[in-house]
Amino acid sequence: MCKNNCDYNYDAIIVGAGHAGIEAGLALARKGHKTLMLSISLDNIGYLACNPSIGGTAKGHLVCEIDALGGEMGKAADKTTLQLRMLNMSKGPAVQSLRAQVDKFRYHNYMKNVLENTPNMYLRQAEAKSILVEDNKVIGIQTTQQTFFASIVILCSGVYLKSEIIIGTQKEQKGPSSFMRSQYLSDSLTELGFELRRFKTGTPARIKRDSVDLSKLEVQNGDEDIYSFCALSDKIENRTICYLGYTNSTTHDIIRENLDKTARVLGLVKGAGARYCPSIEDKIVRFSDKERHQFFLEPEGEDTQEMYVQGISTSLPASVQLDVYRSISGFENVHIMRDAYAIEYDCIDPTELYPTLMSKRIDGLYFAGQINGTSGYEEAAAQGIVAGINAALKLEGKEQIIFGRENSYIGVLIDDLVTKGTDEPYRMMTSRSEYRLCLRQDNADLRLTPIAIQVGLATSERIDKFNLKLKDIQAATQRLSVKIDKQVVSAVLGEDVGSHTVGQLIKRTSLTPKQFAEISDVFSDLSLPAVRDLFISCRYEGYLVRQEKARKEQARLENMQLAVDDYTLVKGLRTEAAEKLNKIKPLTIGQASRISGVNPADVNVLILTVKK
Repeated sequence: MCKNNCDYNYDAIIVGAGHAGIEAGLALARKGHKTLMLSISLDNIGYLACNPSIGGTAKGHLVCEIDALGGEMGKAADKTTLQLRMLNMSKGPAVQSLRAQVDKFRYHNYMKNVLENTPNMYLRQAEAKSILVEDNKVIGIQTTQQTFFASIVILCSGVYLKSEIIIGTQKEQKGPSSFMRSQYLSDSLTELGFELRRFKTGTPARIKRDSVDLSKLEVQNGDEDIYSFCALSDKIENRTICYLGYTNSTTHDIIRENLDKTARVLGLVKGAGARYCPSIEDKIVRFSDKERHQFFLEPEGEDTQEMYVQGISTSLPASVQLDVYRSISGFENVHIMRDAYAIEYDCIDPTELYPTLMSKRIDGLYFAGQINGTSGYEEAAAQGIVAGINAALKLEGKEQIIFGRENSYIGVLIDDLVTKGTDEPYRMMTSRSEYRLCLRQDNADLRLTPIAIQVGLATSERIDKFNLKLKDIQAATQRLSVKIDKQVVSAVLGEDVGSHTVGQLIKRTSLTPKQFAEISDVFSDLSLPAVRDLFISCRYEGYLVRQEKARKEQARLENMQLAVDDYTLVKGLRTEAAEKLNKIKPLTIGQASRISGVNPADVNVLILTVKK
């Protein structure tokens, strides 16, 4: 095979066609770079192997940010939504998050269609065997059959690296949903010096809808009048009903009696499990005082009887699983279509990466998704679009972009990974962000679409929509001083008071933009997203001012760049701090300040070093 043969030469190679691989590949191809996407099976493109949903607490923020950067996940979710809900509506706007129940089969077909019809994108069903490197630079990928060359390789292999499915005492060398696993790539990474670890996650059984007495479960309807993930989408129509149910004492007794048959007790699982998505047997042990645990019964798609039992994942033997599920009210005659299972897989230590997601060890080699130790489709896709953007910029000889904690949940996610690392599957949560009131779903476009415009991933339609929103926000802000009639104000506040300005009434009431429109037409000609942003900005003005001040200080530290080869030579640094700094190799003072073992005194030494 000739390295100069154009059939085997590409600008970039993506290994894996899951959520990380899709966003990475599309970013590169849309930027005009010839991109090869390798997948063990083209049938697992964008496959929702676990819960058929997109979004959720903090995850919805990530999807909106991916969309603002020109990614595809939000569009796909909007196109294939069965039911849409806004979580945490009883709480403040900082933690409200969109969650969509989607049709997993339509979602896969949508993403495959997008990839197939994207110029510069080449899909190939093949298993990556080894990473080709010369002089510490990546030069391509060898599959089990052929060799392909590129100066950029992005590994997005998900949970497929030497993955094993565990059900009771049975352990099989398979990937999710019984797809083939990646057999060789782990060995290649080890040969290149990467230290691998084993992580574990799991999934519940899929049951037949007609075998459940749905009348014994609580109906969970979708919400009305809520916006979509993608700024360019039309209003989403909710079509499907989900259900809420509970385990009981009998369920718990069955599980306790069979704990000796769990994969962990039998020694079949050694990897670290997901703390925030435990199996039902872990819940019973860890929360032994709980008399019941809730679960959600959700459809896998419109054209299938399969339903997903969110909240009851397990690796118990199949016969025990049937007893567990049939002990639940409404499930007395349930038919299991696919057994629940645990899956264990290889991943890397993400502190091996720069904040750009490029390897510190090998130039041009990027990592994105669950191979970095994360959990969830949204976390994977967020990393994918960052890796894709930065890989494209590297190909173009331009400076790569670091997403900061102060400007995005994506920045929080990546900074946590590359600075702190993780010893268990990492899940994004709103509590991880110091500036979550500023980093809301509704302003993701205001924060990140300028970056999409800068790097060339914003379509003309997105740019027009963005500029219109900016114009409407400016117009809405100017109308805050408009006076509202005294009678209207008195009726709204329930007391006889004088007239108020629009701004004063927004601050004094909890009226939504829709409710406000019923008493005043002051914003009737402006877009709802712009008005919604104004309401939040006005209502939380004091908090936002304080967070903005903290964000500016954070940005100042992030702009103080570090370029130290050996921190043991920096006078005044403690030994522990120097060792940690040499391992992580932070790019900025801000990143250095978040490394465990680096204290404020050490940071001051670094600031003085930079100033010198």
